[in-house]
Amino acid sequence: MAKRVVDAKQDSKGNIISVKLSGNKTYTPLDTAMNMVERGQIENAHTVRPKSGTKDYLRTNPNNKRFDNLDDMAKD
Repeated sequence: MAKRVVDAKQDSKGNIISVKLSGNKTYTPLDTAMNMVERGQIENAHTVRPKSGTKDYLRTNPNNKRFDNLDDMAKD
């Protein structure tokens, strides 16, 4: 069964640095979570590869809920 992103942490600049996955007590580093997404181990997120050559990043899958976006999760 795939995990889900349920919370996020940001650094002092507002960048997401780790996410908490369903069933976990600790936060998972962002790079690890992105690898898990690529392997299909996280069901409610995907990796974005910008065309501009900037660093890849993680996003929750689109829906009509604002509270489950990574930036909103990290503000708690």
